[in-house]
Amino acid sequence: MSEEYRRSSYCRAEASYAFQRRVKIVPVLLQQHYRPDGWLLFLVGQLLYINFTKHEFSKAVNLLIKELKVPVISDTGSENVHRKVEVNTTIPITSILPETSSMLILPENILDWNQAHVHDWLMSHDLLQMSRLFANFNGRSLMYMSEIIENVELRQVVSLLQDDSLRRTGESLSLVELSHFRSLWYQQKQSSTSTIIAKL
Repeated sequence: MSEEYRRSSYCRAEASYAFQRRVKIVPVLLQQHYRPDGWLLFLVGQLLYINFTKHEFSKAVNLLIKELKVPVISDTGSENVHRKVEVNTTIPITSILPETSSMLILPENILDWNQAHVHDWLMSHDLLQMSRLFANFNGRSLMYMSEIIENVELRQVVSLLQDDSLRRTGESLSLVELSHFRSLWYQQKQSSTSTIIAKL
């Protein structure tokens, strides 16, 4: 990890890929005195780093290889079997990403969702940035946000969300993720509405 690498699109792409695949990754520190912040801190904050600035290169590589060989223990307590790690001259920069909380059964009425329901729904749809941006939202808050997005001029909504995203998460708003959120949220509202109507 380094400041330059954190700003690169490769870092975010690798982190996203690892998060979706739930693969083991080990953070490698390559810049002296560098401390991750924002979204990267969220992903690797609790992990053991291999510090290449503190150790001789050969020792750091040995520590990295040793860490890569440690088996991953799943939530059920059993070891995940991985194929043998091949180490070559290009060392992957990786980390174990936090898993979402165990999936909750969502109440049919969105207004009954609590913060955990909202978080789990967002994470189950790979809306990582939205889950951080809407960290304290319950179902009612999400409904209000949806109404704002639908009824306020789109340019203004994007600008306001961009400001909030930079302030709350330290990263620019992903328009792709925002679009995906809007589409999924529309589907969720339709599904909830039809379920409630069917019960009447």
